[in-house]
Amino acid sequence: MKLHGYFRSSAAFRVRIALNLKGLKPEQAFIHLRKGEQSAPAFLKLNPQGLVPALEDGPHVLTQSLAIMEYLDETHPSPPFLPKTPAERARVRALALVVACEIHPLNNLRVLNYLKNTLKASTEQHDAWYRHWIKEGFVALESMLKAGGTGKFSHGDTPTLADICLVPQVFNAMRFNTEAELRPAYPTIFKVFDACMKHPAFDAARPEKQPDNE
Repeated sequence: MKLHGYFRSSAAFRVRIALNLKGLKPEQAFIHLRKGEQSAPAFLKLNPQGLVPALEDGPHVLTQSLAIMEYLDETHPSPPFLPKTPAERARVRALALVVACEIHPLNNLRVLNYLKNTLKASTEQHDAWYRHWIKEGFVALESMLKAGGTGKFSHGDTPTLADICLVPQVFNAMRFNTEAELRPAYPTIFKVFDACMKHPAFDAARPEKQPDNE
């Protein structure tokens, strides 16, 4: 098994957490996104989208973080990333998708680069764009988490797919907003975040602990 990633990529961060939760330790290959290594012919042959992460598992090349995590959950069922009942599974998937489909894509590096380099957005406009979509998503996520009942994590007392997606997005939010600003605004998000970061699988996956951290 070989993981192609970048220390600051949210999607790669998710997969690192997932691998840690499953107790898997793949070989790592580092793709420096800011240097454009994702556009190298050899990597595009692996993943035509030119995105990280990509996971090689024997003859299989897997892309898109949620698809990779679903694959890991099916091939290594313990501990599970989804609860047992259909309604609970739907809730966890919805929480994960708020991040993976609604917040993260709008603030992805290639979108931000397009804003700056092609549309010539100023630094102030770039940062306002980022903060706007964080706020839109976090307001909804905070409400959804509050409505979910009790438990340390997003859904109950064990980590799920929702937590795996939440944590990297909080790290991203703290790059453009101070933690002191975010915590009072989103107490439930940070309650879950704090519980996650006490778990070794999440802590070991954090960007600053990766070999390619700068």
